Amino acid sequence: MVSNADLTDAQQSFQTLKAWMESRIIGQDVLIERMLTALLADGHLLVEGAPGLAKTRAINVLSQGIEADFHRIQFTPDLLPADLTGTDIYRPQDGSFEFQPGPLFHNLVLADEINRSPAKVQSALLEAMAERQITVGRETYPLPALFMVMATQNPLEHEGTYPLPEAQLDRFMLFLRIAYPEPRHERAILKLARDEVRDPPVTDAKPIGQTTLFAARQQVADVYMADALEEYLVQLILATRNPGIFAEELGGWLQYGASPRATIALDRAARARAWLKGRQYVAPEDIQTLAPDILRHRLILTYTAEAEGITADQCIQELLRRVAVP
Repeated sequence: MVSNADLTDAQQSFQTLKAWMESRIIGQDVLIERMLTALLADGHLLVEGAPGLAKTRAINVLSQGIEADFHRIQFTPDLLPADLTGTDIYRPQDGSFEFQPGPLFHNLVLADEINRSPAKVQSALLEAMAERQITVGRETYPLPALFMVMATQNPLEHEGTYPLPEAQLDRFMLFLRIAYPEPRHERAILKLARDEVRDPPVTDAKPIGQTTLFAARQQVADVYMADALEEYLVQLILATRNPGIFAEELGGWLQYGASPRATIALDRAARARAWLKGRQYVAPEDIQTLAPDILRHRLILTYTAEAEGITADQCIQELLRRVAVP
């Protein structure tokens, strides 16, 4: 157990933020941890869950806990790329054009039901996520230094949706699936909802400044990872590309494995999780806990595996079982 005396000021600030978010969002502790992990690792997050599981509330609460502005975009079939990026507005007074920034020019962006918009819209978001910039006509505009996209998908309805291409899925650092809360959490949610009706919540806590956040990211980058553990991380990724080495059935399940971007994402996310836990070193549990969220959207299964009902999560668990931990 790490004592408070051993924590940096930034770690204490984020642990306070995490505790405050858990008091406002009941039963979604994993979602909160993954959001903070993505924030500290400078990545994006894709969340899949049924409606009403506090996905929008979670990122809204996060925006209140840090010095960041927040914008929610409802992705619909009639959405246009300019609705995200902004567009040039004609000024008849002097015959010039003036760029009007779109909702992507915010620190935290919620892409709600991202798979309901067509490929053109998704490609506009892809440039923003990958390059941290958007292009309108001949001009390119940089996005804020603090920029994170949290996208959501509804797993209950697929009619009229546009599945995300592999290239865009690969830009999400983490892909998290969330479930309904437990009965004890459901009762706590009821109590919280009643309390908020009677007395709307007011936070007196000072939000974490962006200077502190960027300093925290530097501390995350300095978290120690042993050479043996780094080799384990790399071998885990390589195992997704050559699964038959570990088990014959795995070779028949996976058609394509994870790219080097997955290696980088797992490294950064593991360091961020260790830092959030108050440690200055990465433990095997950090890699093993995050591996499913890093890999599940990056693996392409064979037709045989799909016909047998094998899922990406099953493949990942089997790989975690077979790749030796140092």
